[in-house]
Amino acid sequence: MSFVRNAWYVAGWSRDFGEPLRAVEILGQRLVMFRTSDGRVKALEDRCPHRLLPLSKGKRIGDTIQCGYHGMTFDGSGQCVRVPGQDNTPKSGFVETFSVEERHNIVWVWMGDPERADPSTIFDMPEFSSPGWHAHQGEALHIEAHYLNVAENLVDPAHVSFVHPTTLGSAASENVPVHVSTGGDVITAWRWIRDAPPVGFFQKFGGFNGHVDRWHYYHLHLPSTAVIDFGSIATVENCAEDDRDRGVRIFALHFVTPVNEDYTIDHWMHLRNSALGDEDASAQMDAMFKVAFAEDKAILEAVHDNEKRPQRRRPIRIAIDKAPNVYRKRIRDLVAAESTEDLGEPEGASFVHHD
Repeated sequence: MSFVRNAWYVAGWSRDFGEPLRAVEILGQRLVMFRTSDGRVKALEDRCPHRLLPLSKGKRIGDTIQCGYHGMTFDGSGQCVRVPGQDNTPKSGFVETFSVEERHNIVWVWMGDPERADPSTIFDMPEFSSPGWHAHQGEALHIEAHYLNVAENLVDPAHVSFVHPTTLGSAASENVPVHVSTGGDVITAWRWIRDAPPVGFFQKFGGFNGHVDRWHYYHLHLPSTAVIDFGSIATVENCAEDDRDRGVRIFALHFVTPVNEDYTIDHWMHLRNSALGDEDASAQMDAMFKVAFAEDKAILEAVHDNEKRPQRRRPIRIAIDKAPNVYRKRIRDLVAAESTEDLGEPEGASFVHHD
């Protein structure tokens, strides 16, 4: 399956981009990115139009990039400003550029039709700037798997009981039904586990002495941004579903960026309504998240490996697959629509970090 090109994808955290040239791949398209002297992040095609050497292997000169092969030099708009040994510049002496936006210390790149790059469509949440919430950026999880499998995993509460039994789940949720909403722009799967012991994560961070009611709401924003709203509150509080802020509530954000057909990067972070400003708590949460995400990585890479092997029959689908099934169909529809609209247009961009 091809990628959805007309979308904003996360290239990295703001801290990832400085003066050095950084090679990034998104949707199979290689980019060279750097921060200019005025603080803006630029993204250019990582390929000199002369002999096709990646510009990321060249040299930064002020706010220009000099190719490391024959010295052709390009500015931040992609135009060639110097060809050593000649005065004129060929009409084809340019590289493509990609729109970049920076929000909440996150760097986004538009990979599709430049005329359709609308910054107002970049993912946002009010909790990013609300005083009662703490935002903490984690790391980037590199997964050797197709991004659709990664995104599907992030709208699947049922796997938590079996993949994350010591951190985010437990046997108490194994037979609790999953509810699904697919009517709006966002696909949501959720469930509550009532009157059960707190899971490992909230044993450590919730301070609960008895049973809790806990919840998982998985929101998948197309093409591949996931928000997992999870938390716990003491069962005696009799918390209503719409009153979750009374409990210990966390939003785990996953910005899933397809690198290519076999490689995905998941930039993850969280927003929380407790331990505000406590960086020791952030570090401890990161440690637990990394245990859980390593479990996801192992599962997803094993699935991807088996998918590439010969199969005599198609995988079966069960009740919990409703949200992933709808997600796959919507991605297919978006890809098909782009193919119809942009027939003959060049493929859009892709992304991977090469440090």
